[in-house]
Amino acid sequence: MKKLLFVKISLLLLTSFCTFHTSAQKPVNWTDKQLMQPSELADIMKNKTSNVVIISVGPFNTIPGAINVGMVSEKENMDKFKTQLNALKKDAKIVVYCGCCPYEHCPNVRPAIDVLKEMQFTNFYLLNLPDNLKIDWINKGYPVTE
Repeated sequence: MKKLLFVKISLLLLTSFCTFHTSAQKPVNWTDKQLMQPSELADIMKNKTSNVVIISVGPFNTIPGAINVGMVSEKENMDKFKTQLNALKKDAKIVVYCGCCPYEHCPNVRPAIDVLKEMQFTNFYLLNLPDNLKIDWINKGYPVTE
């Protein structure tokens, strides 16, 4: 009985450690200030209040006017992303998005943010899609490509 209890407690501790360790390996590399709310981007698009470059770094090109480079977790698409960025000024207002899945599982947003930092862009944002593109953009009635 005591041995079984010891095994259960050990497994619980190991599971907790693995969960913490896994999340620690994938830290958020953007600030709250760098998260753009979907409503803000939709307003910018509707009212044309700002020149903004929207780049899809995931599998979907759902937002009108966005440049689709594909999933930047793949080398060829990361190269396309860098090529697009090379054509922009370092202070260009850039919004990147993926929306394939919740942030903690997304293979694309962190590499995209890392590249923007490495290339010394100063005015970039991550579209705040913490769940996915369908829940956080499409279901809210924001514009989509046809």
